[in-house]
Amino acid sequence: MSTQLITERVATARRSYRARAVTALGPLTMLGGVCWAFLQPYRITLLHPHDQGFWWLFVQPPLLAVLVGVVFALFVAPGVIEDLQDEER
Repeated sequence: MSTQLITERVATARRSYRARAVTALGPLTMLGGVCWAFLQPYRITLLHPHDQGFWWLFVQPPLLAVLVGVVFALFVAPGVIEDLQDEER
C-alpha cells in the first residue's frame, strides 16, 4: 500500500468535532424534514392535490426543509469544513 494513501486516510479520519458537527447538519436537517412530513402528513398537499396550484403543491415546509438540508450538505458544508481544516493547520 502506498504511503500517500495511508496519509490521506489518516488525514480524513482526524476531523475535529466542529467539522463533524458541520457535516451532520445537512443530513439532520433532511431527517427533520422527513420526520415533519410523517408527523404532519396534512402539510404535504401532494397527497391530496384537489384544486391546488403548482406553487401550493411545490412549496411545502417539510419539502423545503429537506431541500435546505441537501443544499447545505452539497454546497455549503464542504467549504465550511475546508475553512475549519485550514484554521486547524
